[in-house]
Amino acid sequence: MVKISALTRRAPVPSIDPATVLSAIASAVICVDEADRVQFVNAAGEQMFESTWALLRGMALSDLIPPDCPIFGLMEKVRRNHSTFSEYGVQLDTPRTGQRTITVRVSPLAEYENWVVISLHELSMALKIGQQMSHRNAARSVTAMAALLAHEVKNPLSGIRGAAQLLEANLPEEDHQLVRLIIDETDRIVALVDRMEVFSDNMPLAREAVNIHRVLEHVRMVAENGFARGVRFVETYDPSLPAVLGSRDQLIQVFLNLIKNAAEAIGPGGGEIVLSTAYQQGLRLRVPGGEVTDLPLVISVRDNGTTGISEDLRGNLFDPFVTTKPKGSGLGLPLVAKIVNDHGGIIEFDSVPGRTVFTVMLPMVR
Repeated sequence: MVKISALTRRAPVPSIDPATVLSAIASAVICVDEADRVQFVNAAGEQMFESTWALLRGMALSDLIPPDCPIFGLMEKVRRNHSTFSEYGVQLDTPRTGQRTITVRVSPLAEYENWVVISLHELSMALKIGQQMSHRNAARSVTAMAALLAHEVKNPLSGIRGAAQLLEANLPEEDHQLVRLIIDETDRIVALVDRMEVFSDNMPLAREAVNIHRVLEHVRMVAENGFARGVRFVETYDPSLPAVLGSRDQLIQVFLNLIKNAAEAIGPGGGEIVLSTAYQQGLRLRVPGGEVTDLPLVISVRDNGTTGISEDLRGNLFDPFVTTKPKGSGLGLPLVAKIVNDHGGIIEFDSVPGRTVFTVMLPMVR
């Protein structure tokens, strides 16, 4: 008789639910039946379509995806040829998903006649990473410019103002108006430089545990009683969210700027701003130097402004002095980018007419 050592004996392999495996996949996976009705959606699909499997199950695929989308053509080819087909660079633009560029892979489900499995892999992730790095670069460029302005511009402006005041005392009354114009314009430039000096603060950020929901509640109350008086606010918060590692005052500044921009995009006619929080495990950012930061806390500000962000602004939205507002300084979003960067987080946006979302991802307290 052969004895089997306990060291060589294998433990029984546990049975694995296929749905659990599919839900661990980062790409959105949808299974539809022969009538093009949704029968399964994994966790990534729930996130992409902003709904749960329980609500999506039985829904017609055409209610989620426009009927003219190439996905439907791929499904026909799969059913006709009984093999897998893929297409790259498909544009998906719906109220639920926003504008995305995706790779679509459609495969037949052998066990069920005319059932297909659709995998949606978002190509824009690399673009988003590049966008996030450009936001960090924008923040750094603003910091450098602020330091330059503070050291190289304010000193000569002080001399100009002093010389103008001396001239004013020795000039006839009729020339005082011109001297006063020099002094007023010098003061205006100094005020602008003072506003820029906030970007040159390179002091280490004093961080503490911050309840992000209290920050958002504070900002909402300020907005409702001021610049967003006619706007309806919707709050969809995850109450189990852990604390943010950061500065409460600076985070208030971030979301006050984002909500103010959202309210201005909506305009005086009234609209809706949705504030939401969520926990997104697995999002990590590798910064220059090799340090890896986990960014599981996701805070979004969404508005239903009719125009969205124009194409010509998107690449430079976080650069200083970029604005479409007649009286705007173009320093609000660069300040937001700097503060988020100082927190070790990232910010991104997605915009189509009628739906603009700014998403901030931040580290939590360990």
